[in-house]
Amino acid sequence: MNDLTSLEQRVNHGKSLRINVPRASHDAVGNVKRDPIKLLKASNKTRVERLIPLRYGRMLESPFAFYRGGACIQAHDLSTTADSGLIQQICGDAHIMNFGGFATPERNLVFDINDFDETHAAPWEWDIKRLAASVTVAARGLGFKSGVIDDIVFNAVEHYRKSIAKYAEMNVLDIWYEKVTFDEMLASAKYEEGRKQIDKLIKKAALRTHENLLPKMAEKKNGKWILNDEPPDTFHIQGKATLISPHDKWMSMDEGKTIRKVYGQYLKTLAPSHQLLLSRFEIQDLVFKVVGVGSVGTRCVALLLTDAHEQPLFIQAKQALPSVLSPYFPQQKLADKQRGQNIVYGQRLMQSASDSFLGWAKGPLGYEFYFRQLRDMKVSAEIELFNEQVFGRYAWLCCDILSHAHAKAGGLAPQMSGYLGNNSDFAEAIVRYANGYADVVESDYEKFRTACRNGTLKAQTDTDFKADLSI
Repeated sequence: MNDLTSLEQRVNHGKSLRINVPRASHDAVGNVKRDPIKLLKASNKTRVERLIPLRYGRMLESPFAFYRGGACIQAHDLSTTADSGLIQQICGDAHIMNFGGFATPERNLVFDINDFDETHAAPWEWDIKRLAASVTVAARGLGFKSGVIDDIVFNAVEHYRKSIAKYAEMNVLDIWYEKVTFDEMLASAKYEEGRKQIDKLIKKAALRTHENLLPKMAEKKNGKWILNDEPPDTFHIQGKATLISPHDKWMSMDEGKTIRKVYGQYLKTLAPSHQLLLSRFEIQDLVFKVVGVGSVGTRCVALLLTDAHEQPLFIQAKQALPSVLSPYFPQQKLADKQRGQNIVYGQRLMQSASDSFLGWAKGPLGYEFYFRQLRDMKVSAEIELFNEQVFGRYAWLCCDILSHAHAKAGGLAPQMSGYLGNNSDFAEAIVRYANGYADVVESDYEKFRTACRNGTLKAQTDTDFKADLSI
């Protein structure tokens, strides 16, 4: 926090930043004369080599899938643009599919940002630009007309500006405690189709419990629950179905001893009450788990624990890689903190409510991890089913959530509001940026697709990957 004390001073400071970086200048896409293939390859360091073609295969599905998996490319491009100078914790990968529903510790279903793998201190507007460009890229893929897409982006970003102005006037605790529940979303839904989609997600979330997940992921053998091998999605690290190279040092470790050590480290990062709670569970099994698009190939495991009544608890330990933003803001690293701890810090700071089981540990061979519950009432929007009205409302909601996350995390809402002002200059610039950057994404996607076709990159769809495994 800076030493500006009064609200007026902070707002005026934000206004003064327009002199060097006018709001209209945010339409610049940056230096895009770079090799996207080279940037993608560089991001594969420490990933499981056999799974990299699956990562590319999932990115090959569409320009939007490519965009989702290529956060490192846009991070490079954003670093070459002018920024407001207001640096704070941001999501780092705020595209529209990184928002969704999950259960709070009180078992309320809320809508919020749900992925913080790239969280880092950086200019707040980078999140807005990644979100807006994702809206345009996805909407183009859905076949919406350009004028409609521009209106969707404009209305969403304008709502962000107005929300930041609202938070600039609110006290710290009121901002901290605010959240958006699915019940509130349902009550305020403007369109019947929107209400149907929200109700559908509420019903889906009710089924996504640990208890319902158990028979789908595991079976009981000789009195012990064993997780299923279903490569490439799940497989035992040192089992017959493993996709990890025999030369990988992970294959020579004592798995049982290692997991007990790492799990013990993780427990120490939890509140004493939750350490006691987890002491009433026993680890039954663990498997490697492939997740997402951009995360494919990172080292991620799922642990199955059960209590004395054989009620399950699934915990995910996900590799905590350096943020794609860190090369461009290295001075913003949190001193003496593991990357997993940094991710947990960012998530707790930005979310309206966070998983009680969030924690971190350093694993074998120096890999760092963060821990969270697996699939506990987690749901994501099926945007491919949205019409223009519902998609527009969804983009608006994502900007609403992002404005709260920024106001909560940075405490800079007055400065941001002063910078954004009372007109639509910023929203108009972001519409231009989203269109310009969507063009860049589509061009990069064609280069990526060509590289996959000519063998420069090896790509496999899930279907092809599984077919190879069955031979």
